[in-house]
Amino acid sequence: MSIKLRLTVMSFLQFFVWGAWLITIANYWFGTKQWDGTQFGAIFATMGIASLFMPTLIGIIADRWVNAEKLYSLLHLLYAATLFYLPQVNDPQLFFYVILAAMCFYMPTLALSNSISYTALTLGQYDLVKAFPPIRVWGTIGFIAAMWLVNLSGNKATGYQFYIAGAAAFALSVFALTLPKCPPRNINREGQSLIQTFGLEAFKLFGNYKMALFFVFSMFLGGALQLTNAYGDVFLDEFKFYPAYVDSFVVRLSTIIMSISQISETLFILAIPFFLKRFGIKKVMLISMLAWVLRFGLFAYGDPAGGLWMIILSCIVYGMAFDFFNISGSLFVETSTDSHIRSSAQGLFMMMTNGFGAVLGSLISGWVIDHYFTLHFSNVHSLADFLQTDAENSFLLKFVQERGVDVLQNGTLSAEVLLKDWHHIWLAFAGYTLVIALLFAVLFKHKHERPAAAAYSDSRH
Repeated sequence: MSIKLRLTVMSFLQFFVWGAWLITIANYWFGTKQWDGTQFGAIFATMGIASLFMPTLIGIIADRWVNAEKLYSLLHLLYAATLFYLPQVNDPQLFFYVILAAMCFYMPTLALSNSISYTALTLGQYDLVKAFPPIRVWGTIGFIAAMWLVNLSGNKATGYQFYIAGAAAFALSVFALTLPKCPPRNINREGQSLIQTFGLEAFKLFGNYKMALFFVFSMFLGGALQLTNAYGDVFLDEFKFYPAYVDSFVVRLSTIIMSISQISETLFILAIPFFLKRFGIKKVMLISMLAWVLRFGLFAYGDPAGGLWMIILSCIVYGMAFDFFNISGSLFVETSTDSHIRSSAQGLFMMMTNGFGAVLGSLISGWVIDHYFTLHFSNVHSLADFLQTDAENSFLLKFVQERGVDVLQNGTLSAEVLLKDWHHIWLAFAGYTLVIALLFAVLFKHKHERPAAAAYSDSRH
């Protein structure tokens, strides 16, 4: 099996084991377990908490002491074990700790998979900017395949999604042992400083103004990524509360609709070499930020009927928003750092995006949604107006009864019915990313020299 084919299989499984539950866990949480929103925000924050230290720590170990592919195999084995245990958990607090353990094992593998690919391709004398995107696109295809499998098998709200992911993670753990050898590059040398001895050189990148600013904006964009992962599928699923949309295929196949986002990724990943070499990292990142504004803004006005085209277009735009930030950012870090700190530098990038960014995006958004964008209905008439129906609608009355609420005299409800105000939630997210885009355009200084673009993949500092 060729190097590129082995890296392709790795990329496919790397994201399959995540896509099997990442988009649908909200349905399991809210629909099956019926746990609350603030707690759910904490669940998505586990990715950020784990990314605060694990990718950097594992990257240092890979740079200093242990082969990257062996670490990668061990981490996926441990990740599989925690996924197999998750369906047995019936307490939200314990669920938090188990998913945190799973994320501590999984999140470092994102950076390691990049590092392994870059090492193998470099040794094979491939042009990274040209060779990596076609390999990475199979990760997105793996993510899509997992989403479709979980949705079409009827498991998007069941614990079987974790068994599916766990089985694939175990297979990847075994397959990783066949990957090209990636021995430590930053070995002990005489006269090393304490920072060099413990593999902390990558943190010196924060001393460079441009790199530090790049990491800061990566953190803010990482927050935007968590918002769409956490709430995209449940947003579409909650159209079932509207009598006019209850039988819509958008509700029945919400995960399939969301997978259009990943299908779009496959196209935009392949466009990255052209955009990076023609426009440079600043313009590509700026395009990504503006795409996030469109992603959220279109969701704000979309619905399963007359606004379906907005939902579809939002999913298409997501491909540009995600790829132009995540993949291009990873390539920028790779081509702007020394090879002997490759793994730890990628770990830093993950720390800022999936670490600090995810924590901010998950915890703050969960709190803000609960306190400012959750509507409280104490009267059936106001609830009916919001759900675009009348107070006597049989589906509406069934919906109220299923929540254990009775309709009293004059339409008063025996207990409040809570619904999320998705329109204003998405508008708030769109405003957030627009502010980031404007600040990035002004503050990030980077001159792209097109004549030197051909040598972009060979640059090392």
